[in-house]
Amino acid sequence: MNYIIDKTSARPAYLQLYECFVKDIISGVYPYLSRLPSKRTIAEETGVSVITAEHAMELLTEEGYAEARERSGIYVIYRKQDFQGTPALYEREEIISKPVIHQASDLPFGILSRTMRKVLQEYGEHIMERSPSRGLELLRQEICAYLARSRGIHIHSSQVVIGSGAEYLYGMVAQLLGDKEVFALEDPSYEKISRVYETFGITIEKLKLLKNGIDTKALEKTSARVLHVTPFNSYPSGITADVSKKNAYLAWAEKREGIIIEDNYDSELTVSKKPEEPLFSMTYQDNVIYLNTFSRTIGRAMRMGYMVLPEKLSGLFEEKLGFYSCTVPVFEQYVLYELLKSGDYERHINRVRRKRRKDMGK
Repeated sequence: MNYIIDKTSARPAYLQLYECFVKDIISGVYPYLSRLPSKRTIAEETGVSVITAEHAMELLTEEGYAEARERSGIYVIYRKQDFQGTPALYEREEIISKPVIHQASDLPFGILSRTMRKVLQEYGEHIMERSPSRGLELLRQEICAYLARSRGIHIHSSQVVIGSGAEYLYGMVAQLLGDKEVFALEDPSYEKISRVYETFGITIEKLKLLKNGIDTKALEKTSARVLHVTPFNSYPSGITADVSKKNAYLAWAEKREGIIIEDNYDSELTVSKKPEEPLFSMTYQDNVIYLNTFSRTIGRAMRMGYMVLPEKLSGLFEEKLGFYSCTVPVFEQYVLYELLKSGDYERHINRVRRKRRKDMGK
């Protein structure tokens, strides 16, 4: 294999190796069901350690490009037709495993209280000012920088809307897209998603989840043009969509000229060595609305979330919903801004992820 690993690069060798394999798998160098080289062969031919090769292989399996078979090796399970609108012949079995539900991993109170004191001291009476409808500009800019670093999402602050938690943002999406649209949801899914949408008069269709995401046949049959998915750790099933299934969702949206609502709940707390790749950063179609909150990572009392609108919907949002007042107090917005700016938030996330990997024996 002709893989050149730059050992002087700041990018870890295992990620470079992983990306080389992904490129060759997608291009067909390693076709569907072909066996990948052993980690010892990879190490010998690329000059990396066996452990580095093993980490790269783990990422390939975690991301759904390959799967390990006991005493046999690692085989490619990625196929182009799985995301080109054609019903896949290869579907994983129905969900039979127990849900994986993580405990909340709150930010240490000492860090939070120190940051709150700093905001009170440095911003003073500014915390009493009215927030712009989409949230403070400096916080939205900091969220943009954080998403670029952690998720590969490159956006402008005008695309970010701050709101008081996921349920509030579901309501904003419902009003933005309108009650004439049919929304498709995962089955099972978080109960409040459908309840919020139905409150706004939206028709819901539920699509069965398999072990790697929504059943392809169900996706093809739905009459919906809006698809609400939780690709990482869907509640209550604990299912994570693999890369082929994510591409299937994107192909579905492109074919129907539809919209995907990507609810990235719990994604920061993945134990994977490679952060989850969001649908928003995988598409060039400007058709994904990205949602996330801070309640799982800072604390449940911190009722703050955000959504990232595709550029084509940003103007429509201003026209239809720009009159709304921001529902998050300015004080809390400044606190979050300081946590992101200082790096305290990301250091906390990294500590939680390291602990989870250790607890799972990784």
